Amino acid sequence: MEKTIAAISTANGVGGIGVIRISGENALSVAEKVFRSITDKKITEMKGYTAAYGRVYDDGEPIDEAVALVFRAPHSYTGEDVVELSCHGGLYVTKRVLRAVLKNGAFPAEAGEFTKRAFLNGKMGLTEAEAVMDIISARGSQSAKAALACMEGKLRERIDSVRNRLVNTAAHLSAWADYPEEDIPEVDTSNLTQTLNECRDELSSLLKGYDAGKIMREGVDTVIAGRPNVGKSTIMNLLSGCERSIVTNIPGTTRDVIEETVILGEIPLRLSDTAGIHTTDDPVERIGVERARSRIQKAGLVLAVFDSSRPLSDDDKELIDLLKDAPALAVINKTDLPTELDSEYIKQRISHVIFISALSGSGTSELEKQVSDIIGTSKLDASQGILATERQRSAAQSAFNSLTEAIEALSLSITLDAVTVIIEEAINCLLELTGERVTETVTAQVFSHFCVGK
Repeated sequence: MEKTIAAISTANGVGGIGVIRISGENALSVAEKVFRSITDKKITEMKGYTAAYGRVYDDGEPIDEAVALVFRAPHSYTGEDVVELSCHGGLYVTKRVLRAVLKNGAFPAEAGEFTKRAFLNGKMGLTEAEAVMDIISARGSQSAKAALACMEGKLRERIDSVRNRLVNTAAHLSAWADYPEEDIPEVDTSNLTQTLNECRDELSSLLKGYDAGKIMREGVDTVIAGRPNVGKSTIMNLLSGCERSIVTNIPGTTRDVIEETVILGEIPLRLSDTAGIHTTDDPVERIGVERARSRIQKAGLVLAVFDSSRPLSDDDKELIDLLKDAPALAVINKTDLPTELDSEYIKQRISHVIFISALSGSGTSELEKQVSDIIGTSKLDASQGILATERQRSAAQSAFNSLTEAIEALSLSITLDAVTVIIEEAINCLLELTGERVTETVTAQVFSHFCVGK
């Protein structure tokens, strides 16, 4: 018999309500030992999806007013009997209620154990379970939409569609090979190749969306670079919504890397405002400049800032050369001043260019659009279900590789028995992805990333 577990399921802080969740075969009886309703209704006699108002007690001493909400197996989040005790959301009160529950027969829940039980009890697949934490940690509507789509089974539907086609194909191949005397249609290798190509294309589409989806969830390391006094710090402050960097008309004010995480539209940017790229004899400035160059080489996105009111300098051209292989957006700033800059020189070398005035804030909507185009999130349909974890990506990649191998085997006229074995390898990878065939080690690893109480 599984232990009855309990944990605080609300945030560890002061709030209006704190929820202590209890799940397991003895959840109702454990809750009954600490909760008394004002009508003397016993929790063990309550129907599922009903609530009672009363008090929580610890050794006969009242702790707080509370509402007990009962869920009967299998119609609960975990698939087990569940009771949720909602009390006032103070740090002391919620911990005191949890302590009383644990004293009366429950055991402390491990990280993600409620969701793990939901998975093991067939209430959700592994991809849906992984989406739970993505919903909790979502930073914007797009990442929340993607996580909700996965939790509702959109990713699983896409994977199941590929897997079912492969299962039908493998079954036909096996039947045709094992029962030659039966009236089974002969395998048409051209149709077989087409099916495998279509399945591989769908996996390719999923894999291409992984990086953009990861950026949407976790953000992208973004460097603001440029020579001194082009407006880097003003842009940093504009995007941050506060004065994060010191802004003066004195070149070289920023001597080290200043960092801030901001949300540009729906994209989290981990911004770094760096020292101006220029030649200097100042040893402190020189260290800052070298750090800026190093950050540019490692960045997932570079906002290269140029001053529209001044001609291109050698330092500007050095920066452009540094961006040769980097994902970059040229931000031509100070458009509110008379133009002196040769923007054509920049456009010939950097494919994405925008014009803004960081001082007035004009051009920020175009900045958002261009950034989205560069990092690939503009083409991502979050509602269709996307790969959300490295585990999912790895399984999808393995299935893709197996299908590539099967297609190559067909082109080399290798026996259909061997092709069938390769297709079955792809099917196994997809079963691992959805959790229908997964080891205890993988399951434990997935849920170890969850918070306690979920």
